Amino acid sequence: MEIEHESSHHQIVGFFACMWWWIMGLFKKFKGKVIGVTIMTKKLGQDDPRRIIHSVKMGLALSLISLVYYFRPIYDSFGVSTMWAVLTVVVVFEFTVGATLGKGFNRGMATLLAGALGVGAHQLASLAGEQGEPIIIGFFVFLLATAASFSRFFPEIKARYDYGVLIFILTFSLVSVSGYRVDKIIQLAHQRLSTILLGSLTCVFISIFVYPVWAGEELHNQIAINMEKIADFLEGFGGEYFETELSNGESALDPKDEKLFLERYKSVLNSKTAEENLANFARWEPCHGRFKFRHPWKQYLKTGGLIRQCAYRVEALNSYINSEIQLPSEFKKKIQETCIKMSSESAKALSELASAIRTMTQPCTADVHIANSRIAANSLKTALKTALPMDSDLLQIISAVTVTSLLVEIVSCTENIAESVHELARLAKFKHPQEQIV
Repeated sequence: MEIEHESSHHQIVGFFACMWWWIMGLFKKFKGKVIGVTIMTKKLGQDDPRRIIHSVKMGLALSLISLVYYFRPIYDSFGVSTMWAVLTVVVVFEFTVGATLGKGFNRGMATLLAGALGVGAHQLASLAGEQGEPIIIGFFVFLLATAASFSRFFPEIKARYDYGVLIFILTFSLVSVSGYRVDKIIQLAHQRLSTILLGSLTCVFISIFVYPVWAGEELHNQIAINMEKIADFLEGFGGEYFETELSNGESALDPKDEKLFLERYKSVLNSKTAEENLANFARWEPCHGRFKFRHPWKQYLKTGGLIRQCAYRVEALNSYINSEIQLPSEFKKKIQETCIKMSSESAKALSELASAIRTMTQPCTADVHIANSRIAANSLKTALKTALPMDSDLLQIISAVTVTSLLVEIVSCTENIAESVHELARLAKFKHPQEQIV
């Protein structure tokens, strides 16, 4: 009996010990999750403090519009439809002013148009009698929903009014169908339109007057940043590929910056969607700061496309930095100077162009570097005709010729980017550097 009692005691102790370690493990896991979320939250806030401001603005807009729901006289006027104002703030309020204005305009106009058509369809269907009314309403819903859905395939409507078309279909269906069971259909449409306009105006007011984030300015800076990323790569490519050293014996790039140099340009490859969205939002924004009415946003998209074309060639060039194929030493010496000059001059030109966009001044100084890179490219073409060794490995020669060919294409891309920036400066009326100083 004592042995059985002792065995049972050990089992109970072992059970509680397992439970204790399981609880402690669960606590440590939970603690690790909390620490991870805290670190991620801190990083998101540090990377762009405007995210925190946007969150505060969202909370402020919802708090203000909620007061309308609790204010008795306004609630008596609109009733339960007051909640549409709250829903409007939730779906309309966006990070940039242009996105908020676009969504607010789409929602307001779609609600107004759909409400008017819904009331008209209800009045017209009521003339058909009690039996014919649901048939006619169903026909109108089918007809307008089909036409509106098909219109979303048009590129212009898809880009700027897609959200408005969705709200139109929703509002028309709700107003026209609910009017079959609701007597005061005009009052219902009026209440819904008024509360949606109230919510949209609240979002627009806070978005513009409380630490605004302009989509046009975001696009403007993004184009300049993408140029600088390509310039950073080209500036250090010659030293990395030919393994040259500076006068003090150090590497062309610091070890801590090497990964940044190799990776920064890659974000440019996938920037098309973001740039198109920013340009679309920028068209909704009013004049602000240096951006006047009818600013040439399409030219920014053209420039961004040319930058991406250059980034694709940089991506191909990057694959040859750590290539296992070694160049013949004599051939390497003959092309090294011109290749480095082409790369560095193109980098300087892109840096000057990026600076001109940031300061909105004429890109005059970039032309000198573009001319130098073109002279180096012509010299390289001449050197290749006489520098190709006949007794070397074919793979080594193909690798070197491919690199030089990509550099020549990058010089051409830089020229195209410069022409696009000059056109942007003309359309946007950038100032001359001397005027900027004055």
